[in-house]
Amino acid sequence: MNYVTISDLDSLCRSIKSMRIRGAPALGAAAGWGVYLGIKDSKARDGITFNREVRRVANYIGRSRPTARNLFWGLERMMEASQKNRNKSVAMLKKILFKEARQIMEEDQKACLRIGSYGAALINKRDALLTICNAGILATIDYGTALGVVYRALRQGKKMEVFVCETRPMLQGARLTTWELKRHGVDVTLICDSMAASLMAQGKIKKVFTGADRIAANGDAANKIGTYALAVLARAHKIPFYIAAPASTFDLNIKNGRGIPIEQRDKREVTELFFKKPIAGKDIKVFNPAFDVTPHRMISAIITDKGIIRPPYGKNIRKIVT
Repeated sequence: MNYVTISDLDSLCRSIKSMRIRGAPALGAAAGWGVYLGIKDSKARDGITFNREVRRVANYIGRSRPTARNLFWGLERMMEASQKNRNKSVAMLKKILFKEARQIMEEDQKACLRIGSYGAALINKRDALLTICNAGILATIDYGTALGVVYRALRQGKKMEVFVCETRPMLQGARLTTWELKRHGVDVTLICDSMAASLMAQGKIKKVFTGADRIAANGDAANKIGTYALAVLARAHKIPFYIAAPASTFDLNIKNGRGIPIEQRDKREVTELFFKKPIAGKDIKVFNPAFDVTPHRMISAIITDKGIIRPPYGKNIRKIVT
């Protein structure tokens, strides 16, 4: 494992864009520390000028990636902390923002542990699970969301097999999730994304667990591209489909999934990123959305740090999350 040290705002934003920092909860923490990096050397003489700088830095970070709600939740937390204390000295404001960034990080650690505790109750001994992308330690501050459920169940003595979709085009499942699960002693098997239907038809998958990057007020959930396909397959084969995400991933200002912004990424991720030579001609058009949206009607339950939310989602999300 290699650790990346980031000491300035531009490097942080480049790391978010290039997905060196990725995963919705991790982006929330990165937002907090990013704002602090952007203002720690501020020469502002008063709180009003300082707050303008905070907003400018937050807007700059917010342009890095559009879909993950946690990124904007973290930025809003930092701006609110600054605005609320605008009458204090600039030196004190910097200390307040440092403390807020650290608190965001610590809260994510605790949230993931609670998600794991709630979600582990849904796993039986000898279950065979399926997941996509990476929703573990590498996508959060610690423990993970969907993978946190697996780790907690493992600690409870539940033996299980986990099938991992490779997750094209960035291969987070193949590169990250398999590595994490193997280190934790989980029986893990990597599959191509297109193999999921066949495994379900053979009865080899009992439950599907995924993370989420943004969840609308009605329960529609955006996650890594390919998640919606798994939800459709799970519904066809009568397999429970669960999403695990902290309360910070919910966006109650968005009515349904149609309002969730979907990031479009570079065509080269599809045509050449992991190949010695491009696998398609230079003039081939490529459609490369990073996320898709799973309708709430296809989600069996949403596992959060505040409890497990079940249908009707419109009512129960507001009841539990807020």
